[in-house]
Amino acid sequence: MNKKESAIISAYTGISFGGKLFSDFHKYVEEKFNRPVFTHEMASEEIWEKIKKLSENDFINLVENITEE
Repeated sequence: MNKKESAIISAYTGISFGGKLFSDFHKYVEEKFNRPVFTHEMASEEIWEKIKKLSENDFINLVENITEE
């Protein structure tokens, strides 16, 4: 899994990979919102609902493209 994929999974599920990957998640969220998103905004349930909605298509595409190794 790459950093973008981990950001998509975190955004859709609400489960953070945390640590070093948080900045990649944060960047992904800002790209989806098309504006800066302050970390304190992420304490809002409403924002998390929007994050999930905005990441839904990316998550579905990710899941649909799972391949066997």
